[in-house]
Amino acid sequence: MIIDSHAHVLPPALPQPTAGADPDTWPRIGPADAGGSRLLTAGALRYTARDVFFSAERRIEEMEKLGIDAEVLSPMPPLLNYTIPAKASRDVHRASNEFLASLIAHAPARFHGLGAVPLQDPDLAAAELAELKHLGLRGVTIGTNIAGASLGEARFHGFYAEAERLGLALYVHALGPALGDRLPASATGTYGFNTESSLAAASLVSTGTAEKFPDLRIGFSHGAGGFPLMLPRARYFWGGTWNEDPPVREDRAALSPLDLARRFFYDALVFDARALRYLIDLFGPHQVMLGSDFPAMDRETPADRTLRTLGLTADEHEAVTWTSCHRFLGLAP
Repeated sequence: MIIDSHAHVLPPALPQPTAGADPDTWPRIGPADAGGSRLLTAGALRYTARDVFFSAERRIEEMEKLGIDAEVLSPMPPLLNYTIPAKASRDVHRASNEFLASLIAHAPARFHGLGAVPLQDPDLAAAELAELKHLGLRGVTIGTNIAGASLGEARFHGFYAEAERLGLALYVHALGPALGDRLPASATGTYGFNTESSLAAASLVSTGTAEKFPDLRIGFSHGAGGFPLMLPRARYFWGGTWNEDPPVREDRAALSPLDLARRFFYDALVFDARALRYLIDLFGPHQVMLGSDFPAMDRETPADRTLRTLGLTADEHEAVTWTSCHRFLGLAP
């Protein structure tokens, strides 16, 4: 069994701009020059999406080529735009969520869905969760920052509490960095995204948010960027020892940053066997999920090619290829 936990979709169309929304930043999807493709525009963004982004039949054809049994579908990150008015953003997200539900209805054994909600208004976002669950979606994709705001801010706690109550998973996907001009624009998709993922995970741990919601299932794209390499230092400052030796500091919190980070899930899209081995060694195979970013990126051939080189046991391999993902989604094996 192989489940791709990180796969994107785009609906073939989106609502028109509503009153009060900036038409220049409003996400739009329309015909592209290439036959059968669609063009996503949002501000300066121009992205041509081939038919596999929105056709269930084409997705299944691509899955069959590499032996992918199921995909966890989520909207492309530009649709998570938290800078447009909240109610207008809700309309975009509802259209995307309903499209996701239609794909799942087409092939419920092959597709799972993670929707989107307008987190620039946490109360409105929380109110949308029940309907999202009613559509059959398993959770929500959220950005690494909400229009520049940290995920650990207390104003998002009501949203987290409702997601925890409903048993919905949260999948944190990198958005453009709120780092000013410290990186050139060309570095956004590499260093910028990984820095964003690191900050998001570190915020949830260091603010106490992760401890406050122990039953909230949270996953991170791209192995949470550089966050795993930061954790040994964070644990040292918590306990005063190396290599997870027994702590010597008496004024420490009950749980270390590493303890809290081991509650999270991480996708395995880290592009190197050594990095993947570190993720599995640090967090355990039951917190790591196979992911590809398909169709924005090509999958490995076969999809678990790098994973096979690590010498894992059958149970460890199965954890990464599917059982971790089932636990993240709240599914029985």
